[in-house]
Amino acid sequence: SSEMKVAVSFVAATLLALSAHAAVYFQEQFLDGDAWKSRWVNSEHKSDYGQLKLTAGKFYGDADKDKGLQTSQDARFYATSARFEPFSNEGKSLVVQFTVKHEQKIDCGGGYVKVFPSDLNQADMHGDSQYYIMFGPDICGYSTKKVHVIFNYKGKNHLIKKEIKCKDDELTHLYTLVLNPDQTYEVKIDNEKVESGSLEEDWDFLPPKKIKDPDAKKPEEWDDRAKIDDPEDTKPEDWDKSENIPDPDAKKPDDWDEDMDGEWEPPMIPNPEYKGEWKPKQIDNPNYKGVWVHPEIDNPEYHADAAIYKFDNVGVIGLDLWQVKSGTIFDNFFITDDVKEAEKFGKETWGATKEPEKKMKEEEDEKKRKEEEQKTKEQDTGADDGEEEDHDDDEEEEEEEPEEPDATETEDEDVLAKDEL
Repeated sequence: SSEMKVAVSFVAATLLALSAHAAVYFQEQFLDGDAWKSRWVNSEHKSDYGQLKLTAGKFYGDADKDKGLQTSQDARFYATSARFEPFSNEGKSLVVQFTVKHEQKIDCGGGYVKVFPSDLNQADMHGDSQYYIMFGPDICGYSTKKVHVIFNYKGKNHLIKKEIKCKDDELTHLYTLVLNPDQTYEVKIDNEKVESGSLEEDWDFLPPKKIKDPDAKKPEEWDDRAKIDDPEDTKPEDWDKSENIPDPDAKKPDDWDEDMDGEWEPPMIPNPEYKGEWKPKQIDNPNYKGVWVHPEIDNPEYHADAAIYKFDNVGVIGLDLWQVKSGTIFDNFFITDDVKEAEKFGKETWGATKEPEKKMKEEEDEKKRKEEEQKTKEQDTGADDGEEEDHDDDEEEEEEEPEEPDATETEDEDVLAKDEL
């Protein structure tokens, strides 16, 4: 019917309008082989940056779609970046999204991205190059397993005050940061919200709204002691006993010579009747006024800013990180002004390959486990045979055991790697 046609046309037009509304500023899936090298610029700031290679890794959901940039050399810094048409996020959301796979079971290293202003000199990008946003996982040892969310405000980098835990397994995970023009933000992992809030509350961009009144002082007569000594309580007369007393059971040794050894004194032992220092019992203070609360006033240094979220010249995304054990794969970079578009892209990429990747990983692990089992079995069988044959030799000569590596040596190497951070 014509009504149905009109309805269909309306829905189609609405969808078209919605998709036209979403701006995708940057998208990189590394689907065209080595052509990525023409889009990404390696920094030359240091001469020994680690090499990034294009691979889907040891296990994957799709051999082509899961190809990404992998760190390939241990204990190296990495620095590379890609440019896009500069934009301002004024009045719009800004969504930064990408996938990370630590297939090397990462011990210490970054898995985050940096978003830079477009005037960045890519060939000279380094750790101190000014950026707008730093976002993504960072792992080092057992204590550091967090998601960084750092914003640059008026030339200074500000870290989030909340602790956001990152994923530390060996599978691919999707990280999404949403920054809204109403000064709120959201962090998602695998398309699920893990943290959200307001920029002003969760970062120290601005001085506090209220401060303690510098002119207010606690009145001298203010009694804030909840308990006091009971004035009626007195120390019992038999309280004071020595802490130690001469051992009544001790006897002078028969061979004690007073001329040579001096006057014999029995050794001291703890006094069972010693009661310690006497203290009067505590009672409620009748003059207790409660805890004195310092009155607050409006902070004259505080000035509201509705544009903390705004970055005027976004134009480059980069990897600028250190890794002790290499093997992390970065893929599916996506920068947009539309949260739904990012969700959709996440589902089409990470969402489509996560289950087959997990399956392949489990199969690989099982295969490895069986191989190890077989190896152990063979070694045990071999050892049993050897025992029967060389039984006489064993009695004559003990076999030298291989030396264990010195634990402190390995620890020192780890410390050295972390010191270089």
